Amino acid sequence: FNPVSGQGDPDIELAEIRRYLEPQFMLQIWKTQPGLDPAEQAEDLIKEINAFDGEDGGDSIIIASGGDGTVGAVASAIQGSDIPLGIIPRGTANAFSMALGIPTGLKAACTNLLLGNLRQVDVAICNNKPMILLAGLGFEAGMVDKANRKLKNILGPMAYIFSGARQIVDQKPFQATLQIDGKDYSVNACAITIANAAPATSVMAQGFGKVIPDDGLLDVIVASPKDTMSGLSILSSLAWSAAMSSNANNNDLACFRTNQIKVDLDETQKLVIDGEILDAKSVTITIKPRALQVVAPIPLKF
Repeated sequence: FNPVSGQGDPDIELAEIRRYLEPQFMLQIWKTQPGLDPAEQAEDLIKEINAFDGEDGGDSIIIASGGDGTVGAVASAIQGSDIPLGIIPRGTANAFSMALGIPTGLKAACTNLLLGNLRQVDVAICNNKPMILLAGLGFEAGMVDKANRKLKNILGPMAYIFSGARQIVDQKPFQATLQIDGKDYSVNACAITIANAAPATSVMAQGFGKVIPDDGLLDVIVASPKDTMSGLSILSSLAWSAAMSSNANNNDLACFRTNQIKVDLDETQKLVIDGEILDAKSVTITIKPRALQVVAPIPLKF
């Protein structure tokens, strides 16, 4: 439970979670702490769970209650194990929850946990770090970098729109070489987004209209606008693609689906991996199909 996530009162929210879940769950609450990686806390919990379940203690899950940072850290620790991930989203964007159709209201999210439907989803490995959402170079990284905690506390989800508008003006093109399926592609891009899972609100990932979190593939979107107006046209095309669940149609966009990719950059760029900003001159991403069990609604088949 991350007490600094979101904009609500954490004590009231935790009391509500207990009220909804404790009739059915025996809860053990661990709070995140400054300077302590939630993934390390989750790893300690996994050891406890393995010992407890080995003594016929029942079935256990680890529930991450916070924003995408908290969820991603816990997911990175338990991916590849038999322990399911439960999510009670309380962050600013809650992108992973939205991508899987997990409700963002406390009561509805707890109801989802009580229903207990399990969905197996992919996990990507980006520069040796587990990634559940996406990696971005250029526009995506700059937008996230500008949407700092202070701005998110003031504006909430609007912080990303505000920072995105600023980034359109500030973004400069960069040279990159993409290695995809044995072929090299040299690009002069303003944005390269590589998504494992992403909701419609993650516009830069929407080249195919929908990112499928359990298809064993990465969605790669390369945007090469010629000027600011061309950049706005790309954003419009991607937003329309997400709204209509159809492929984007724009001459300044290139879209790929692949199970692995390497990006070599001429100069070091900011890279965002699931909300964390790093510096990188090379990015390698592979996919681990269905490596994570999540308590999530089962998608309807049409």
